[in-house]
Amino acid sequence: MAIRRKQKKEADETLIDVVEVKETAQDFFEKNRSAVLIGLVLIVLLVVGFIAYKYAYKAPREEAAMNELYRAELQFEKDSFSLALENPGGGFSGLLDIIDDYSGTKAANTAKYYAGVSYLQLGRYDEAVEYLNGFKAKGDVTPIMKQGALGDAYSELEDFDSALSAYKKAASSGNNDFLTPYYLNKYGQLANIQGNTSEALRAFERIRDEFASSAEFSSAKMYITKLQS
Repeated sequence: MAIRRKQKKEADETLIDVVEVKETAQDFFEKNRSAVLIGLVLIVLLVVGFIAYKYAYKAPREEAAMNELYRAELQFEKDSFSLALENPGGGFSGLLDIIDDYSGTKAANTAKYYAGVSYLQLGRYDEAVEYLNGFKAKGDVTPIMKQGALGDAYSELEDFDSALSAYKKAASSGNNDFLTPYYLNKYGQLANIQGNTSEALRAFERIRDEFASSAEFSSAKMYITKLQS
């Protein structure tokens, strides 16, 4: 009987707690009705606004930007860099217009890389640096490509400290069997020219130790022998 009375008492106390919580909540709502309703409306508006932005604005804009980029990419692949930048033909936008008109899209970001490389090939190195620095590189390969192209642009501008930094980032941004030894070699050669023998030796030794099948392997061994002597 004592156990039953205890269980009944606990059940009654739980019921009282639930009632008190319910009454407190009702009192709070009554006192703050306007604020609560405004808060709920704002939440609904934010959710609806996000959905509208994503599906009614952002997605169509991304698709339109990608469609525009296609023709510029074709000109870029044919080494028609001036046309890719400004007038790829067929009424399509060039890379520069895509960057301006579709800012914030993935296509505009990709266009910055193409624009940077195009300016590099055209010998306009300051513009190359500007657009390459604006490109947000993701993944395993594009960070290497970005930093490598920046290294080339800085080298042409005779900003060798920045070039060395970019080549070093390119060589350490990933582990690609083709690109990594390619930029390690560039880093090693430039470091050697700048008188930094130890850094040059480390770059060539990494090619020797990690990229035996690369095109740079034989020359790396030659440089190692030369630097060590």
